[in-house]
Amino acid sequence: MDDFSSQVVYTNDKLFFKKRKWTIMPYVTIKMLAGRTEEQKRACVEKVTDAIVETTGASRDKVVVFLEDMKKSEYAVGGVLLSDEE
Repeated sequence: MDDFSSQVVYTNDKLFFKKRKWTIMPYVTIKMLAGRTEEQKRACVEKVTDAIVETTGASRDKVVVFLEDMKKSEYAVGGVLLSDEE
């Protein structure tokens, strides 16, 4: 793979391509039911980041972790919303 990417840049109504170095970043998305404390989320993010660094060799400062809290009304298993099981 080429380690440069082309980026389209608009300047003063003129279009040109600018070469820039690729930035390889592992992105991790964690979807979980809402209700975890900030302390639990912090611990989770730290451990996931450590695992990504250890297994991929990526720099710690390049690992991006997204946390997505989900309501029980937005999560279903076997065709049944978790909010319906309460």
